[in-house]
Formats: sequence, structure tokens, C-alpha cells
Amino acid sequence: MTISAFDHPFLSGLLGDEETASYFSAAADIRAMLAFEAALARAEAGHGLISHEAARHIGTVCATFEPNVLNLRTATARDGVVVADLVKQLREAVGEPYFDCVHLGATSQDVIDTSLMVRLKAIAFLFSNRLSKLAKVFDSLDAQFGKSALMGRTRMQAAIAITVSDRLRAWRAPLAGYRDRLTEQGFPLQFGGAAGTLDKLQDLAPAVRSALAQELGLSDTPQWQSQRGVVADFANLLSLIGGSLGKFGQDVALLAQAGDEIELSGGGGSSAMAHKQNPVAAETLVALARFNATQLSGMHQSLVHEQERSGAAWTLEWLILPQMVMATATSLRLALELAGNITRIGHKS
Repeated sequence: MTISAFDHPFLSGLLGDEETASYFSAAADIRAMLAFEAALARAEAGHGLISHEAARHIGTVCATFEPNVLNLRTATARDGVVVADLVKQLREAVGEPYFDCVHLGATSQDVIDTSLMVRLKAIAFLFSNRLSKLAKVFDSLDAQFGKSALMGRTRMQAAIAITVSDRLRAWRAPLAGYRDRLTEQGFPLQFGGAAGTLDKLQDLAPAVRSALAQELGLSDTPQWQSQRGVVADFANLLSLIGGSLGKFGQDVALLAQAGDEIELSGGGGSSAMAHKQNPVAAETLVALARFNATQLSGMHQSLVHEQERSGAAWTLEWLILPQMVMATATSLRLALELAGNITRIGHKS
């Protein structure tokens, strides 16, 4: 078993999501960091801090620059962050006379946090689209089977008769709210300089920050490098989405256990019992919901940043947040698969 099940050679067949994983590759991170540097140069040129010729040259280099990743790895072990060596390599590639125009007024955290926000914004729209697709599948099931009867159960015991529409309504209800929160949530630019004050830009700091945010399609937010509520809020939303999908999975597993209330295509086989058709996707949704719920407490621990920057709390985010994103991505993928595999729900008439 590898360190992460999300990219394991065979467990990733169940737990992976290649589309989302691509946003956490080293290549995607480096592209986003270089996009920050190019956009910063354009924003600063627009306010006279560097020349337009310098900004154009930096942008051209950033568009094709391929850093030495082995050197980045070695430097990160020493510096705790990748940006110092990345900027060193980029400056060498840019060369004279624009060497000193690269990364002007910025710091490592600006680059790393902004790269994260750029990628999370794209992921949020991906997740929003999957939630919309899942809601449509539930609507289709409602049109087909909504009037069929189900036994309502409270505290795992038979209660009163309900309809399939009643159960589907519970599964579908939270999805629109999550979709709206994903698309409406602000993904902020991080641009604070050495200690969050943008001291090197002086009076031009707010204008440059605003222009940079516009260049990158992010919200213009004053220094938040030591206030991580935006990251914790996103993690909380991931846990909520996973929890609702886990409830869907748990319900389907229990319906399958009852035997006569649902029919599923697909399903998993058993090495010992050939007759079995295990509700693998449903079970996995439950596991992923519980995984994200346990990770969320770690993200709340990472809110405690000492003074103007914390290496410890920041590193904790790096360990946890990508795992939560991947768990949510897989939950959405599996929920769509599971809902699409429902060939009948409710008692046969």
C-alpha cells in the first residue's frame, strides 16, 4: 500500500479521481505559480513599478519555463518552501536587464497560497457541475419511480409507508445549496509581501493588489496569510458535501440489505461467495464521508497561525486539504455512478 490510497496503483481504481488529481500535480502547481509571477509583472507594469517591456519578457519566459524539479525538491527540504528556488531559477531564465523585476514585493506565501486558490476555484466549478448532474439523475429517478412505495424507517426500525419521492427529496435537498456555495465562495488572492504589509509597494500596494487579483480572476482581499478562515470554510464545505453523499450511500446499502426495495446494476463480486453483488460504491461513500469528517478537525487546528506567518500550521494544511479534496471528488464520482446504476427503487407494484 502506498502512502495515499487516492493514487495507489490499484486502490485508486476505487478511491481515485484523475480529473481532480491533475490539479494537485507538481506541473499544475508550478503552472499556477508561474501564472502568479507573470500576472504580478503585468500588474506592476500597469502602475509604473516596472517597465511594460520587462513585464512582457517575464510573461514570455513564464509561459514556457520548465524548472529543474530535482533542484526544487532539494531546496524545499532546506527552505521549507519551494518558491525561493523557483524564483531563483526563473530570474536566471529571465536574465538581464529584467532579473530584478521578477517577484517584486512578493513573498513565498503569496505564490503558494495564490496557486492553491487558482486551482481550488477550478475544482469548485468541477464539483458544482457534478452536483448538478447528480441532482438531474435524482430527478430522473423521481420521474420513473417517485410514486412507488417504500417503508419509512426511523432509528433503523420500520415506521410508516413513504414514497420514493420522499426518500429522493432527502437525498437531493442539500445539493443545490452546496452547488451555490461552491460557485459563490470567494477565492481570494494572497498578496501581502514579507509580513503582510506590502511594504515594498508603499502607497501603490492596494492598486497593484487589485490589478493582480483581476489578472488571476480571484477576489481582492487584504492580507489573510495568518487568518485561514477561507481555507477552513472550504474544507468544511467539502465535509458537508461528503456527509450528504455518505447518507445517500448508507441509505442505498440498507435498501440493498432489505433485498426487495432496490435493484442495482453493477456491484462488486466476492472471492468466496459467487452469488453476492456487493454495494461497493455505497459503502465507499460512507467511508469517504467519515474520512473527511475526521480530517476537518485537523483543518481547524491549522487556523492557529502564530504572529504573521506559521510554518507549522501552514504545513498541516498541505498534508490535509488535498486529501479532503480528493475524497470529495471521489464521493461525487461514485455518487453519480451509484445513482446511475439504480434500475428500480421502491416496492414492485
